[in-house]
Amino acid sequence: MVEEAEREKSVEPLRKKSRVTTKVLAGPKITSVPTQRLNIYAFGTGDNAELGLGPEVNAKVVKRPRLNAHLLPEKVGIVAVAIGGMHGLALSHEGKVYSWGVNDQYALGRETKYTPPMRDVGSDDDSDSDGEEPLNPLESTPMLITAFPEGTIITNIAAGDSISIAVTDTGKVYGWGTFRCSDGILGFNEKTRIQSVPILLPTLKNIVQVSVGTDHVLGLTKEGNVYAWGNGQQFQLGRRVVERTRLNGLIPREFGLPRRQVKYVATGSYHSFAITQDGRVWAWGLNQFGQCGIYDPQHAGEDNTVIPVPTVVQGLTKYKIVQISAGEHHSAAVTEDGELLVWGRLDGGQLGLDPETLPAEDVVRDVSGKPRYLSTPHAVPSIKFSFIGCGTHHNIAISREGQAYSWGFGGSYQTGLGPDAEDEIKFPTKIENTATRGIEMVFSDAGGQFSILAGIPPKLTNGAL
Repeated sequence: MVEEAEREKSVEPLRKKSRVTTKVLAGPKITSVPTQRLNIYAFGTGDNAELGLGPEVNAKVVKRPRLNAHLLPEKVGIVAVAIGGMHGLALSHEGKVYSWGVNDQYALGRETKYTPPMRDVGSDDDSDSDGEEPLNPLESTPMLITAFPEGTIITNIAAGDSISIAVTDTGKVYGWGTFRCSDGILGFNEKTRIQSVPILLPTLKNIVQVSVGTDHVLGLTKEGNVYAWGNGQQFQLGRRVVERTRLNGLIPREFGLPRRQVKYVATGSYHSFAITQDGRVWAWGLNQFGQCGIYDPQHAGEDNTVIPVPTVVQGLTKYKIVQISAGEHHSAAVTEDGELLVWGRLDGGQLGLDPETLPAEDVVRDVSGKPRYLSTPHAVPSIKFSFIGCGTHHNIAISREGQAYSWGFGGSYQTGLGPDAEDEIKFPTKIENTATRGIEMVFSDAGGQFSILAGIPPKLTNGAL
């Protein structure tokens, strides 16, 4: 996460940039822009503009889902959303990308320098009577990223801590922002520390899906190969990155997965997953809370426990997994039959399960006997799910009926359950309010202290806009 101390308040006037008119050379199209336009709802804490609801003071803390009026389906037509630690990206039906949130390392891919207007101390306007300043409108309002070459059509987006990635319909990859490591900024690539606008990553071709962790990226090709790049200190790249040459991790490379066999990739904060054509799930990266789903009793609970290379998750072999999401220390997967399987850290309600109902041999406890994590995947009972979006320590899931549920840590209202909700939600709980009533939800995503829901607008449920 970006520390508050790093936020620089600029007093420079906003300079207009000339629109980039470089034309993109079209290649064969291998992916398409999704067509379903969506209502986008935000909730949680957005002191740093993460919610994308505009600059108003009342857009900083939103305790229940609120419709984003800047991304309405009839105006912008958003078809996909990606949430990073403190910023968001949205993809329009035209294949264009909008961004909002923290821009300290240019994760928004556009300029957001802003000089607030001088306030008249003697004014009777007490709309901000508590003295709280409005947010920077250029950060808090979703705005179009204009730096892509003319004619570029984006079909897939992903966001990390300070890094953003976009894939075109021809399989090219653009990136912007930077990767961070334990010492601060690692860099965007070997030569560039921070990339302020989208730039083509020339070595990557035929990419059809990307997933971004806190500071690493997985890119899947149409041929079924996977490239990884970014910070590899926790082995999340699936290969050893020597500390003295850690910038080598910024170069996209293949690693120890079966070639031409991968069909899906997913990332947690510091760990990774892939599904191969035979249905096996592979995991690697940080595993100190069993978040990879691989139990190593010799090193259980050690802070530096890692799975250094892609390894099959044996606890998932009997399931057909269709989607995976993961937070910092926990992971979840949806099966073809609608089961939601969870594993990893559970001492903050992250898994939505009661540890006392689980087999004792599957629950790893600390020295005082307190449950710490679940070493092998178990199903969340009673509800069939179609989608799961994991935040750092909480979850927003969608049932097969289109109902949103949340659980886990909610101290910043990121569970969307209102002002009276507990800080820790132990079990899946329906998210219900006036804004979302009757809306069929289809997608969810979350950062550290905020969350996003996407649903089919009522007009689209009953016919075209």
